[in-house]
Amino acid sequence: MSAQPDHAPVTPYAPAPGAPAELLDQLRADRRADRWVPAFEQEWAAALEESRRTFSLAGLYDVVQVWQARVASAPAVDAFLASGRDDSAFVGLEEIRGRRR
Repeated sequence: MSAQPDHAPVTPYAPAPGAPAELLDQLRADRRADRWVPAFEQEWAAALEESRRTFSLAGLYDVVQVWQARVASAPAVDAFLASGRDDSAFVGLEEIRGRRR
């Protein structure tokens, strides 16, 4: 019998070592830089502080992954907004919160 598991363990997401700096460069080059850069820096600082307390890089990895997704989806969001489609049928977060109260 083998002591090896019969399934492969899930490898957690780990960005490349230079990913945060590359991401920040992308954010600075974007037309939304005035909003995105301070937001990224704030989230990064909070995750860095958490990392120092917990000795875990998970929060830092999460910040990078979320912001990479935002940057990647930005062109699709821009295209949707530019298309003039009616998005009034969507339920907004404020409406959902109002219904819970």
